[in-house]
Amino acid sequence: MTNNLENHPSVFEPVAFVVNILCAVLGAVIGMQLVTTLGVTPNTSIIGALIAMLIARIPLNVLRKFRSIHRQNIVQTSISSATFGAANSLMIPIGIPFLIGRSDLVIPLLIGVSFAMIVDSAILYNVFDSEVFPASGAWPPGVATAESILAGDKGGKRAGILGIGTIVGVIGSFLHIPMSAFGISFIGNIWALSMFGIGLLINQYSKPLFNIDVNALYIPHGIMIGAGFIAICQIFKIIFVKQKEVKNKSENVSYTRSASRVKKSLLFGYIAYALIASGIAITCGLASKMTTKMIIGFVIYAAAAAFVHELLVGIAAMHSGWFPAFAIAFITLIIGMLIGFPPIGLALLAGFSAATGPAFADMGYDLKSGYVLRGNGNNSKFELLGRKHQYIAAIVAFVIAMIIVFLAHNSFFSKDLVPPIDKVYISTIKAGASAEVAKQLLIWMIPGIILQFIGGSSRQLGVLFATGLLITSKNACWAVLVGILIRVIFIKLKGKESETPLSIFAGGVIAGDALFSFFSPIVKLRK
Repeated sequence: MTNNLENHPSVFEPVAFVVNILCAVLGAVIGMQLVTTLGVTPNTSIIGALIAMLIARIPLNVLRKFRSIHRQNIVQTSISSATFGAANSLMIPIGIPFLIGRSDLVIPLLIGVSFAMIVDSAILYNVFDSEVFPASGAWPPGVATAESILAGDKGGKRAGILGIGTIVGVIGSFLHIPMSAFGISFIGNIWALSMFGIGLLINQYSKPLFNIDVNALYIPHGIMIGAGFIAICQIFKIIFVKQKEVKNKSENVSYTRSASRVKKSLLFGYIAYALIASGIAITCGLASKMTTKMIIGFVIYAAAAAFVHELLVGIAAMHSGWFPAFAIAFITLIIGMLIGFPPIGLALLAGFSAATGPAFADMGYDLKSGYVLRGNGNNSKFELLGRKHQYIAAIVAFVIAMIIVFLAHNSFFSKDLVPPIDKVYISTIKAGASAEVAKQLLIWMIPGIILQFIGGSSRQLGVLFATGLLITSKNACWAVLVGILIRVIFIKLKGKESETPLSIFAGGVIAGDALFSFFSPIVKLRK
């Protein structure tokens, strides 16, 4: 089905709606199982696309409609949203009060983070394809999913290049090479990815070569705080400058989301987060643990932390395809400890902050897939209609994820199946923070501020450097840097027109890594 249709397939078509619900249930169960047993959440967008392709090839007339790349896009949006929603936005947050011995707070927090997840996705929907979060941005996993769907639909040379990339991705993953890191190096901004790779390099070799543990010294955390502060200022500059300046700056670029809409959406987001934080504070009994002033401070800080968390996660996800959700939530926890919130308040703060960001990033990937499949914005009316149906599919999937987590979380917790990340939060809360930690954060804020200021909002050097420092993935640094080198050489030899086949190849590599990452844990669990 072509991309220039005026009528996009509806998410509410009876057969498609049932398939989307079944995929969402599958995604939620997979997400809960893997995040509690292995601590990972695979990218199920590719799996959703493959399921839709397989359904389309079942010889029944009622299923022939799934040959539409746009219906396949809705299916992959459903399963991906449910997987990330159930695992990252729901299970990780509610595991924190359980581990601290307050099982009575699990349900109130589940309700709160469910609302936060919905707000998170609503904000992304309203700021996607703006100057802050352009649809033309990298969003690498989204490109990979779109290229997979297009290859299945069109075949030919595109399918061949994608197939080669997929084989390379699977083989590399089997050899324990982080192939998603290799793949993103062909898609994103070279400057941003170079800083990401350098950050990964320092993280991997600082201790074995120089006996310096950057994490123990809170170097990545301080750099992210400094870079994050400047990044937020840069976002505010974009949305609060005069419309004339925006027009002059973007005269060759057309966005479907205006600066005024972004401004209203972000304001709505902060107010919504403040209301949710207030609800969590009241229902979880923080009034008996803190003074009135401290509760007001908690609400203001929790809302700000959630707000900043999602924006920084979104920036990292858009440029690198990786998002340091845990690391940034960990930073908000450390700052909360320095402020002096009690342990229960800190547990709720960590859970609330962790809930925002994953849905934002994941929906960005899904909307990028749809954007590519719908012709990269050539038909704005069709693009907006398709984006709306994707958003509805995601919300339905989130609701299903809420129900599944509500019904099944006890069976996981009763077997001590809790996301491993939560144990880090709890041990940190119990250990407490010191003046030395505050000193380290303040010192390392400075290089973060400088890097982010130099790179500007288009390159995000500081945020991407900090992201690399915060992520521990063996040899990912070499995968990124070697990929960038190959990309530069290839473009120098073949010219700018070679970027299209390179991006298709990269999509295959990321898809191969996603497929291996998805099926490998399942095989291990069966053994």
